[in-house]
Amino acid sequence: MSNALKEQLLKAGLADAKKLKAVKKEKHQQKVQAGKNQKIVNEASVLAEQTRQQQIERDRVLNQQKQAALQQKAIAAQVKQLISNNTIKAQGEVAYNFTDGKLVKRLYVNNKLHDELSRGLLAIAKQDEQYYLVPAAVAEKIKQRQSDSIIVLNVKQQQVDEDDPYADFKIPDDLMW
Repeated sequence: MSNALKEQLLKAGLADAKKLKAVKKEKHQQKVQAGKNQKIVNEASVLAEQTRQQQIERDRVLNQQKQAALQQKAIAAQVKQLISNNTIKAQGEVAYNFTDGKLVKRLYVNNKLHDELSRGLLAIAKQDEQYYLVPAAVAEKIKQRQSDSIIVLNVKQQQVDEDDPYADFKIPDDLMW
């Protein structure tokens, strides 16, 4: 109540000083309670929390990228070790032609290695722009880790088509292309 209204009510005898104090105290308590019930929103703390969440997300993504890079390095090291430990020397006078992407490459091997390459017992692996002969079992392990390192891995064809008109004609063992 405003002061003029209080004075008029007191003069008229409609209110006394105790009732005015009680009403004033009650209004004050209501204001205090209303202030306590409302949550105070601090924009600075909200922005700080959002920034912290964004930073956590960026850090998580960067950590995943670093882990992926480390994993790729580990796989490359494993492949390099598999190739270096299981390399078979390719020396000979017989040319074995194979394709690397769009290029036709040639590797000189002896007759035995040529035969094993053709039958799928050996494979050609590429590392640092060089080609190495490795056993087929090792080539499978390399292929699981890094498939682009294996250039040639011939598969044995064991199924014979029943309708094949050339089934009676066997390919000679000494045929070279």
